[in-house]
Amino acid sequence: LHQHQLMLPTTHPEVTFVILPALDLDKLREARVLVDKAVKMHKVFSIQGRYPVIREGLRARGWVERCIVSKHRVRRHQSSRNRTGSNYAVCSDRDDGELEALHNVMSRLVWNEMVYFYWTNRRKAINTKNLHKEQITNHFSKACNLTTKTGLCLNLRKLHWFDSADPDTFFPRCYRLAALDERHAFIDDYRRTACTSLLKYIVEKDQYVQGERISHTIQAVKGKKKQSKRQSSPVNISQMINKALKVCEDFLQSLEHSDIDTNLETQQTPAQEWAEFLDSYYLVVHGGAEIDSSDYLVIHCKAMLQRMKIVNPQLEIEGIHNIWIIKPGAKSRGRGIKCANRLDQILDLVKGDPKLIKENKWVVQKYLEHPFLVHDTKFDVRQWFLVTDWNPLTVWFYKKCYLRFSTQPYTLDSMDSSVHLCNNSIQKRLRPLLQRHRSIPEDNMWSVDQFKTFLCTKDREAQWDTVVVPGMKRALIYALQTAQDLIESRKNTFELYGADFMLDRDLHPWLLEINSSPTMAPSTPVTAHLCAAVQEDTLRVVLDRRVKRTANTGDFQLIYKKVRNSFPFVMLYVYLNGDNDGVLQMSFFIFRQLCWRLHHTVRTNHGVVPSTDPI
Repeated sequence: LHQHQLMLPTTHPEVTFVILPALDLDKLREARVLVDKAVKMHKVFSIQGRYPVIREGLRARGWVERCIVSKHRVRRHQSSRNRTGSNYAVCSDRDDGELEALHNVMSRLVWNEMVYFYWTNRRKAINTKNLHKEQITNHFSKACNLTTKTGLCLNLRKLHWFDSADPDTFFPRCYRLAALDERHAFIDDYRRTACTSLLKYIVEKDQYVQGERISHTIQAVKGKKKQSKRQSSPVNISQMINKALKVCEDFLQSLEHSDIDTNLETQQTPAQEWAEFLDSYYLVVHGGAEIDSSDYLVIHCKAMLQRMKIVNPQLEIEGIHNIWIIKPGAKSRGRGIKCANRLDQILDLVKGDPKLIKENKWVVQKYLEHPFLVHDTKFDVRQWFLVTDWNPLTVWFYKKCYLRFSTQPYTLDSMDSSVHLCNNSIQKRLRPLLQRHRSIPEDNMWSVDQFKTFLCTKDREAQWDTVVVPGMKRALIYALQTAQDLIESRKNTFELYGADFMLDRDLHPWLLEINSSPTMAPSTPVTAHLCAAVQEDTLRVVLDRRVKRTANTGDFQLIYKKVRNSFPFVMLYVYLNGDNDGVLQMSFFIFRQLCWRLHHTVRTNHGVVPSTDPI
């Protein structure tokens, strides 16, 4: 019964014979009593993937497991005493003797019972269309609108339909390189960023010449001067600065719509002229070529940067090297991600994989060149959050998180992923350099408490609660709001996500991506403790609160719960971006949602209350 809900493998996995301890009659009676009680209370669960904490947590709550047969992990029991010759899957990899044998017998007894709780490591493991309304599952359909880089990139542009906040204040600007209009927009952005980077370089170099405090970016450039083979190449710095000032001025004027009557064709710079400007920019900023600028030009550079800062919230984090990070739009764990600081290199990188280009999967995102460092080492923050409903949108924020460090000291002289990507799947294969500070452990992880202790040594501990946490909460809520109309809302469904953040030098958090099925592997002492805790607390929220609304939710904090008031004009947005298929899908989605609302309103007006209590 209901076996069609499982995506079972079509081929038979390799059989491993396991001799389970024999159970006496009393134990078998105990198993039958526990099974009867669980079936009566609808407490039958299935797990796909390695989640021992979830399994133990459910068993402790009186649930009985019905095993999912998997081609990756199946053990069968075929005792010589079993005259029927029947085989069945063993639920756990553990071999705890009689206790595990008892659970496996109980699993066999519920083999034909309906599963009321599914926990899987991927959404497609369960055919959600065949689920009954009382069955609970841990994945929403169409969550790719939130958990892929392309989905997040597109949806955050719709934030103005939901809130007055600017996504550029918490999400580094991002483009899909396979979309022609966005490709052109990225090229314009790169060129404009080269102009502002040049202006910042001139100002910072002037500060260095005057003996003032110099930023680490100029120190890096100074070190390059001795190595550069092109530093003697002629550069007309005055012409470059004037060109950069003109580009910035035109951009500011366009934002004010004061150029509406101007012939835009006359303002466009020929491609060859841009190529020459960028070559000179690379020579000066990347190569450290000797330049000499007048005080008059420096004053104009400072004034223009002040004006650009008003319209570009990311100006401070951009740095001067114009580094961008190129990502395959639907991969995780750092796979395929590269950094580059030359326009031709960035465009060449995406030419190598026609499949990703065809599927519109490449995204390019501005790299944060000025992150907050711990002992000159870069890190990112893994933050969990839980969504238990999409209408009303209900969001739980986990109070504990952890830091993931790079094994290499932070430098902008290298574009190697070992320096710039903090994913544990990448860094665990590398050995930390001997020069790295001894306070950072070899497993490259800190708990949030360790980080707060570090902030205390800098007299900045209070900023964790006043700057970092509020910033992360706002960013997550904004991202969820923009995806709310695109993800299929189903009662008795929840999902645990893992968001990655970067902190800038002011400890302002920047959202990088949101991951579905975040790893729960106890790979380090930090994750061994925190991953177990967040799984147990998830069960407290989604199960214990169904029985008792005041139940302890552990470190989960409810930060947002709000019903959708009205549908934003998402269809118009999709249409203006030239996605005709998206218009059709959105039209169907809105029609379906309106029908659901009408049905829900009629049922409510007639005093009919839905039978399932939202999680």
